[in-house]
Amino acid sequence: MNTHAIEIRRAELTDAEAISAIHLAAWKGAYTGIIPYRALNTMLERRGPAWWTRAIQRSTQVLVADVGGVVAGYATLGPNRARQLPQKGEVYELYIRPEYQGFGLGSRLLCAARRNLVDQGLKGLVVWALEDNDLAVSFYQNAGGRDAAEGVECFEGKTLKKIAFVWN
Repeated sequence: MNTHAIEIRRAELTDAEAISAIHLAAWKGAYTGIIPYRALNTMLERRGPAWWTRAIQRSTQVLVADVGGVVAGYATLGPNRARQLPQKGEVYELYIRPEYQGFGLGSRLLCAARRNLVDQGLKGLVVWALEDNDLAVSFYQNAGGRDAAEGVECFEGKTLKKIAFVWN
């Protein structure tokens, strides 16, 4: 039986390539058939290792789930961008490499992100998910998120509904 240490830590520059690979695999898995093909591919092409290197260098808050030396997931976080919601913190993205999903890494990343935001004085959390992304919607509901608001995102003329999950 193999056991691996799981560490949730701040992303380092050397993690950029792994984060880019997670982003690519997780977004293809989550959004193929939801976001139009051309729009999805354009978004994926923009988020290569160089983009993530710049994000980490700019002090973007990026946490990673490190499983025995393998970066298996990431979360980006900071102040809430939706002024109409009272929560002060937001998780902008939370993705797990598909082969590591279902083992609790997403829950650990979400908890670490919440602690990180509270430590910065950003109480209350909001996370947005596309309504058609059943896995994300289920994950945030099971994590105790309350459906508090709705919005829309437009991709190549296709309008998709998104849901704001909140924790106080």
